[in-house]
Amino acid sequence: MSSSQPPQRHLATSPFAAKPEISIESYECDDLVQHDSYGMGRVVHTDSAAVIVDFRTQKVRVPSPFAKMTKL
Repeated sequence: MSSSQPPQRHLATSPFAAKPEISIESYECDDLVQHDSYGMGRVVHTDSAAVIVDFRTQKVRVPSPFAKMTKL
């Protein structure tokens, strides 16, 4: 399945449950975050596809959808 294809429709009469929509958290500069691998850090830059987080020992670019990161 290619990313250029539109999502499949879910019919109301279908016996199968619809796939849940993924909600992507939005971050702003100076937000405190917790990352599963790097620990606690502070967002220093944002763009449409990723955020850059300062974890004191290193700065890491974390791509969207931020599955391993939560806002504190």
